[in-house]
Amino acid sequence: MNRPETGSGSGVFTVVLLLVAVPTFLVGIYLAATGRGWAMLAAGCASIVALGIAWPLLRAIETSRDTNQQCISDFVGPFNERMQQMNVLLNLISEQQLISDRTKQVAYRTRDRDALRRAIHEEIGEHDWEAAMALANDMEEIFGYKQEADRFRREIEAKRGEAVRKQVGEAVAVIDRHMRAEKWQDALAEAHRASQAFVGDEQAHHLPQHVEDRRQAHKRQLQEGFHEALARHDNDGAIEILRKLDPYLSPQEAEGMQETARNLFKEKLNSLRTQFSLAVTEHNGREALRLGEIIVRDFPNTRIAQEVRETMDSLRQKAAEWETEEPQQAATPT
Repeated sequence: MNRPETGSGSGVFTVVLLLVAVPTFLVGIYLAATGRGWAMLAAGCASIVALGIAWPLLRAIETSRDTNQQCISDFVGPFNERMQQMNVLLNLISEQQLISDRTKQVAYRTRDRDALRRAIHEEIGEHDWEAAMALANDMEEIFGYKQEADRFRREIEAKRGEAVRKQVGEAVAVIDRHMRAEKWQDALAEAHRASQAFVGDEQAHHLPQHVEDRRQAHKRQLQEGFHEALARHDNDGAIEILRKLDPYLSPQEAEGMQETARNLFKEKLNSLRTQFSLAVTEHNGREALRLGEIIVRDFPNTRIAQEVRETMDSLRQKAAEWETEEPQQAATPT
């Protein structure tokens, strides 16, 4: 902004005074002295008086103008300085925006690489193996660090293998507990769950077959024990093993063992009837009652069980009488 020259009003006043008022006053004096009239002198005096009055007013106006110009300058100066600073910042931002993406990668390469390393370790800690592997690949593809990327990939695989082995081991412990309790369906369900959860693990993949092999081995053990009990005529042991073996038998296997089981239970029932009759004959009430309850419980649909069931009430009364007779017989002298 161009500032008007100070004192321009004073210059005009001086020109008017020297070229108009003073010559008029001097010419008026001359004319008055020569007797030609007082008009010119009066005009000169009026001009000088007018200029004398106008001079203070003009100086006040010039002073006020200088003051206003100074105020405007004081206000506009900081504003111009701020605008210049903003202009510098805008130029700097514009220059930064013109930097290519590759230049930015070079400028922030170290910081971004360190951030990527931290991110890989965090994903490993969270057991997010796929995310960790993807970041390790970025280490090679973006930054070109193939050896470091390979080291991260080996570490990820090792950590993942360790975690999988631990989880598979926990699943195997649960499966073994079910198999020891002969809960084969629960064991097989857990084995299938583990094989689906750890697809790439060989041990987990073979768990369902392992359960079935153990089941078949236990079945063969029961079959061998059953035949051994039959060979030594241990009917009670054979029947007990047969009850355990029954859930393992297929329909065809069960049909093939029906005749053997029928003869076994027939012999067992005959043996119980003989022992029951002998206990009654010998007035052994407790033993007779025990054998009678076994016959009714284990062979409820047989004719012998029906006969024993009909005599149980009277047998209890007789058993009580037999127990009172024994002390009396023991007290009688021989």
